[in-house]
Amino acid sequence: MVGGISIQNQIFGLSETEATFMASMAADGILGLAYQSIASDSATPVFDNMMSQGLVSQDVFSVYLSSNEEQGSVVLFGEIDTSYYTGNIYWIPLSSETYYQITMDSVTINGQTVACSGGCQAIIDTGTSMIVGPTSDISNINSWVGATTDQYGDATVSCSSIQSMPSVTFTLNGYPFTIPASSYVSQNSYGCMTGFSGSSDSLWILGDVFIRNYYTIFNRENNSVGLAQPA
Repeated sequence: MVGGISIQNQIFGLSETEATFMASMAADGILGLAYQSIASDSATPVFDNMMSQGLVSQDVFSVYLSSNEEQGSVVLFGEIDTSYYTGNIYWIPLSSETYYQITMDSVTINGQTVACSGGCQAIIDTGTSMIVGPTSDISNINSWVGATTDQYGDATVSCSSIQSMPSVTFTLNGYPFTIPASSYVSQNSYGCMTGFSGSSDSLWILGDVFIRNYYTIFNRENNSVGLAQPA
């Protein structure tokens, strides 16, 4: 049962060992919402069962990720809630029905292309906290925003410089989606660091650092992702 929706015959997996970093996580598990093509043992994912069992009125689910702990975040199954966004929904067709994979046109700062030159592939993924990209591209972004990368790969900035740091624009299907420094920099007891992380993979991941700025709709009716300004 998820949010009052009762699903029949749902296969799930039980983990017997976990990575050490998961020991401090508050989560009880992972609810996989991508396509069956990448499911373990070809299990039918929970949202596919919701659709086939007629438990949702629309074949969509949507996510509102709040920056405010007290306000809380929301996932809505079968629904697009107009109270969570303002203005238009910009629809981006999927380039692969595996993860929610799309084509990204470019990443720019102050009109200059700083990464993803000539286009690249990206997935929109709530299960990843940062924005992840190829190491060389991410190094370039971090350099452009004035971050210094330490031996652990963390890109640190002076907390006092956040106001003067540039926004980063991700262009998807011709639409610019701009993330301000106040969103891509996080502060903890050790200082401030950017939410851009390098990877050996060519596939970009637009994780929570990105999604927190947009009401995000995963549309299984026509295999697209919708992004709108949060209300």
